[in-house]
Amino acid sequence: MNRINLQAFTAGDFDKGAGKLKITAWYFVNALLVRASWNPFMGIKVALLRTFGAKIGKGLIIKNNVIIKFPWKLTIGDNVWLGENSWIDNLDYVTIGSNVCISQGALLLTGNHDYSVPSMPYRNAPIVIEEGVWVGAEVVVCPGVTMHINSIATVGSVITKNTEVDGIYQGNPAVLVRKRRIGITV
Repeated sequence: MNRINLQAFTAGDFDKGAGKLKITAWYFVNALLVRASWNPFMGIKVALLRTFGAKIGKGLIIKNNVIIKFPWKLTIGDNVWLGENSWIDNLDYVTIGSNVCISQGALLLTGNHDYSVPSMPYRNAPIVIEEGVWVGAEVVVCPGVTMHINSIATVGSVITKNTEVDGIYQGNPAVLVRKRRIGITV
């Protein structure tokens, strides 16, 4: 019988995208100024994210306790909202289009492990969140997913596959439940 052997785990060819000094500096800046609940000043948070390599458009709303693992692997369009306690765990690249809402407690998860190999090596993939998407509260978006234009992930859903344009998804794993109709009262 094959057994899991985490002692054999190595990061392999995983690239954090920055040197140890930058990663260490980000750790402290993030903890003390960006993620900190005492700092309500979004301009300071945005400036620090840009200083560490994030590409950010205008109008970012970044609430308290937002976790961003590696800002140098993050691109954000215009007029984006990042809700309280959302987490961009970007071991790989995350691209967020304009007019996107990432609600409180949402998790954009670019990393995973290959559980079919005893040492469980990384199995990472980028995430793309296109224009007009709404990622609901406590949603998990999994590695390699593209959420297409104007799609929605409802509260607590787990998005494991690409979404359709204007699709509304619900559940674990999330499935298409209906189409989004903008400008039409439901």
